Amino acid sequence: MSLRIRLQRKGKKKQPFYSIVIANSNSPRDGKFIEKIGIYNPVQNPYIVEVNVEKAIYWLEKGAQPTNTVKSFLYKKGVFYKKHFLNGVKKI
Repeated sequence: MSLRIRLQRKGKKKQPFYSIVIANSNSPRDGKFIEKIGIYNPVQNPYIVEVNVEKAIYWLEKGAQPTNTVKSFLYKKGVFYKKHFLNGVKKI
């Protein structure tokens, strides 16, 4: 079972609102998901992105692969930066 961190569309027509979720890669876009870790609202100016950093790091360490859009959000929120520092320096 491969996990993906991806957007799940919500909202009315022409008023999109997205949830950032952990889902099986085989499940449909708006279908079953495992856990909700954030939101993305592109309608607001400036757009709103909220991510639970601890949950995102947890799922990344479990092997979840983010989509390109979600990956850019995680970089902007500093999730990969924090994950890098939590791993520390590994001795050979």
